[in-house]
Amino acid sequence: MGISVEGANKRFGDFQALDDVSIEVPDGSLTALLGPSGSGKSTLLQVVAGLLPPDEGTVRWHGEDLTTVPAHRRRFGLVFQDALLFPHLDVAGNVGYGLRVAGRPRAEVAARVAELLELVDLGGHARRSVGTLSGGEAQRVALARALAPAPRLLLLDEPFGALDRELRDRLSVEVRGLLHRLGTPAVHVTHDLAEAELVGDRVVTLASLAAGFDPR
Repeated sequence: MGISVEGANKRFGDFQALDDVSIEVPDGSLTALLGPSGSGKSTLLQVVAGLLPPDEGTVRWHGEDLTTVPAHRRRFGLVFQDALLFPHLDVAGNVGYGLRVAGRPRAEVAARVAELLELVDLGGHARRSVGTLSGGEAQRVALARALAPAPRLLLLDEPFGALDRELRDRLSVEVRGLLHRLGTPAVHVTHDLAEAELVGDRVVTLASLAAGFDPR
């Protein structure tokens, strides 16, 4: 088993964001986590990432308890709805940022950046300013940046939510193919059933806190 969450609870004041949530993501699989706003899916992803501590429950990776392990030591990659690119860095600078911070040799960083830009269909765009990128291109750069350190799990929080339907569908198919080629397991959060089915090998619906939710 890859990642497992057992009995996760999380409150923000009077609001119960997670209520005894458990989920398992098999190693090597792509799991789409489907649910409406308020169902707790983004909160759950942040608990898995280590960005939020659960009030109760555990997070395990291959049986190892990560519940109190800080985010930077979990070796998980993150991609959000907003690409959150560094505006002062070009495309290559963004993709290689984590590797440079980790002290990797310059030649290794350059080779890895070039490899990933080809994989996300942005070869030849290394020196572009991120301010000139379209929404879809920016998300490709964010994906490449998250993949650069070879994370053992990729977490995607509605990464295509701000894109139009045609582009969303195309990127969903491309990301699925890319992650399968790399062998990178992932949890992909979305409120869109069609997107969940395009990306995920399996779809888990988190609707316990949203009565009446029908993904159809």
